[in-house]
Amino acid sequence: MTVFLSEIEARVLGSLIEKDLATPDYYPLSLNALKNACNQKNNRDPLMSLDQQSVEAALENLRGQKLSLIITGGDNRVPKYAHRASETLNLDNRDLAILAVLLLRGPQTIGELRSRAQGMHGFDDLAAVENCLRRLMEREPEPLVKRLERQSGLKEPRYGHLLSGDVAPPASEPAAPERQPLRSDRDRIAALEATVEALQAEVSDLTRELAEFRKQFE
Repeated sequence: MTVFLSEIEARVLGSLIEKDLATPDYYPLSLNALKNACNQKNNRDPLMSLDQQSVEAALENLRGQKLSLIITGGDNRVPKYAHRASETLNLDNRDLAILAVLLLRGPQTIGELRSRAQGMHGFDDLAAVENCLRRLMEREPEPLVKRLERQSGLKEPRYGHLLSGDVAPPASEPAAPERQPLRSDRDRIAALEATVEALQAEVSDLTRELAEFRKQFE
């Protein structure tokens, strides 16, 4: 089954997976709790400010792709929402933790993935993260993760998810603009230049006077 997520759907799915693994006592989520999870200020890039209608529309599309479900009845006073990524995509908790970070934060290095996935799954070392990424990249019939070429100025390659189509490498950091002298700097430079010119004129006058003095004894 081919999955394609919009930016909002990726945020909703990533938030559901994160809360499932990190705070299982408070999962599944009500619509309001899910909206707040999507709009968190930490562990999110880019930051979003979604309303409930946007979240509901994303959930509907995710259900159509068998990636979410709604839970009603029983002890639930309001409908609750959960993900189905583990069943539909055949992923274990290690895979889900890595995928959640990529869905919520965009392309990441191996070190960033290990650090940011800790609350969902504790990877023993970087090699464990790398092995998980390799499984996701080699997954059949379609890979879920892609290794991006290392960009100029970056020490390590990054990895991005493919649930929203092909992922482009992050743009290179723009070169820092050449520092322009501040006004105080310009004033100081102008004063120094004036001082040098005055000294040069004074030296020229002294040289001329010395020459005229010598002529008196020739």
